[in-house]
Amino acid sequence: MDYEKPEALNPQFFPPTGHQSPQPDGEATLHGFEEPVAPEEKREYRGDSLWYVLHERHINMIAFSGTIGNGLFLGCGRSLASAGPGGAVVAYVLMGTVISSVISCLGEMTALLPVNAPVMEFPRRFMSRSVGFAVGWVYWFAYAVLAGEQLVAVSNAIKFRYDDGTTFLNWEIGERVDNAVWISVFLVLVITFNMFPVRVFGELEYIFGCLKLTFITMLIMFMFFLSVVQPRGDAYHSEPVGTRYWNSPYSFFNTIYNARNDDLEITHTFTGSLGTLLGVWTTFTSVLFSYIGMDIVAATAAESRALADAESMKMAARKINLRVITLYSLAVLTASFVVPMDHPFINGHATSVSARSVFIIAAVEAGMPKAAHFFNAVFCFSAFTCGINSLYIAARVLHTLALRGQTGPEFITKRLRACRSGVPVRAVLVTGALMMVAYMGRSGAPGARLDELANNCTVSCLVVYATICATYLYFFRTLEDAKLYGNTSESQAASYDRDHPLYPYKSHGQWLKACYGMVGCIILILFNGVSAFIDPFNVRKFVSAYISLPTFLILIVGYNLRKHGLRIRDWWTDKSGDLSNTVQATSLKRKGRLEFPDSGVTRENLLTFVEWVWVWMK
Repeated sequence: MDYEKPEALNPQFFPPTGHQSPQPDGEATLHGFEEPVAPEEKREYRGDSLWYVLHERHINMIAFSGTIGNGLFLGCGRSLASAGPGGAVVAYVLMGTVISSVISCLGEMTALLPVNAPVMEFPRRFMSRSVGFAVGWVYWFAYAVLAGEQLVAVSNAIKFRYDDGTTFLNWEIGERVDNAVWISVFLVLVITFNMFPVRVFGELEYIFGCLKLTFITMLIMFMFFLSVVQPRGDAYHSEPVGTRYWNSPYSFFNTIYNARNDDLEITHTFTGSLGTLLGVWTTFTSVLFSYIGMDIVAATAAESRALADAESMKMAARKINLRVITLYSLAVLTASFVVPMDHPFINGHATSVSARSVFIIAAVEAGMPKAAHFFNAVFCFSAFTCGINSLYIAARVLHTLALRGQTGPEFITKRLRACRSGVPVRAVLVTGALMMVAYMGRSGAPGARLDELANNCTVSCLVVYATICATYLYFFRTLEDAKLYGNTSESQAASYDRDHPLYPYKSHGQWLKACYGMVGCIILILFNGVSAFIDPFNVRKFVSAYISLPTFLILIVGYNLRKHGLRIRDWWTDKSGDLSNTVQATSLKRKGRLEFPDSGVTRENLLTFVEWVWVWMK
C-alpha cells in the first residue's frame, strides 16, 4: 500500500491479505504482512513480532481488569462528597455515555479494519501521520503514568488506618514501612508479571478479571442489603437507612463546594447554585478516571487470535460498555444509600487513603470491621492488577512506535523493537523506568500526589479519546467517499456500506455519538482545571491539569517540522485513507442477537436462549 506519498490520497483499495504490520515513516516495510497464525511452539522465540495467542475471553477480561480499580473503590467517596448522591450517580452515568461513544467509535473501526495498534493507526491513516505519532507518545505516557499511579495507590492502601473515635483498625506493617519500599516491591512485581509469555499473562488476567467481576457484584449486593436489612447490634445505627441520605436534610445535589490547598485544608467555600455547579463539574474528571482502561479492548489487537473475527471485536466493545457502566452506576447508587455526603472521612478528614472509601465506611458502621479489612485487601489487589495491565498496554504502544521507527536513533529503536517469547522485554523495562514517577507519591498529604497523577493521566487519555472521535468522523467520510469510486469489486464495495447486513459493527447514529464524545472530551480538557484557579492560584494543580494538551500539540508540530519543514500546506496531506484488509461478518445470524428459531416454548428456543446468555456472560 502507498504510505510514502506526501500528497493527499483518495481512499486506497486492496484485497484482504492478512494482518498488517506497522510501517516506519519514510522507510521500507519492516515485515510486510504477518504470516498466518501458527502454533505457539513453532514460533520464533526471538525477533520483532508479538504472538497472536490471546482469545476473545482473554481480551474481554484484560480490558475489564484494567478498568476496575481504585478509581471506583476509593474515588466514588469523593464524588459523593462533591456532587451529592444524585449528582454522583448522574456523573457516572453521563461520563459513561461519553466513554461509551469513544469505545463505539474505536470498536467499529477496529471491527472493519483489524489492524495492530488501532488507537495510533487510525489517526495516522485518516487524519495525519503527525497526529498518529503524537497520539502514540501521549498514549504511552498516559498508561505509563497510570501504572505508576497504581503503585502509589497500593502503597497508600497498605498504610491502612481507620479511627473514627468508635472503631480503630490499622495495618501495622503498612505504617512502619516507608511508602518507597512498597512502591519498589510492587514495581518489581508488576515488571515481572509483564515478562511472562503472553499466553500465561492472558490466563492470569482472565482469572484476575473474573475475581474482580465477582467482587464488585458482591459489593453491590452487600451495599444494597445494608440499606434494607435490620442492622446488627454493634452497628452505628439501629434502623435500616433506606433512602435516608437522599432525603431532607440531605438532597439530590450537594450545594456546598469546599476548595482545598495541597494539605487538603479548606481555603474557600461556595454555596448555592455555584457550589452545586463546581461540585458536579469537578466530579466529572474524577469519575472519568474510573473509566480509563476500557480502550484496552482494542489495544490488545497486536496479540489477538480473534482480531480478524469482526463479531469478536463487536462483542468485546459492547460487553465492556455494558458491564463497566452498569456495575459502576449500581455500585455508586447502592453506596450512596448507606454513607451520607457529609461524612467527615469523604470530606478530607480520613485517617488514611483507604478510610475515605465509602465501602469501608459502610462495612465499619454496619458493625463488620473484618469486612473492612477484606475490602482493603481487595483494593490493594485491584490497584496491583491495574498496574500490571497499564504497563502491558504502555509497553505494547512503545513497541509499536519502535516498529514505525519513531523512537529515536536506530540503536535505541532496534532494541525496543526486539521481542523474546513474543514479549517486548526492553519496551517493558523502559516503561517500568518511567513508572518510577510513582516515587513522587510518597510525599505530601495522603492522596494528594495520587490525585495529581490521576488527573494528569485522565487529561492525557481525554486528548487521545477526543482524537479517536475526530478520527471516526474522518473515517466515516472516507467510507462515504469510497462509494463514489468505481475501482472496487461489488463484494469489496459492500465492505464499505454501513447498511449492508454483513457490515461487522454498526451503531445507529454513530457519527452523532462521535461528535458528542469529541465535544464532551474537549470541554473536559479545557475546563478540568477550574479548581486550580480558585484563589490562591495552585500552580501544581494547573500543571497536572493542562500539561498534556501543549505536549500533544508540540509533538504534532515537531513531527511536521521534521518531515515537511515550514511547508504548512503539506502538514495535513500525508494521510493514506487506506481501506485495505476489511473484514465482514461470516453469517447473517449475528453473535449476541437473540433470534428464536421456532415459535412458542421449544427445546431449540431454550438452547438458543442459553447460548445467547453465555455469549454475553463469557
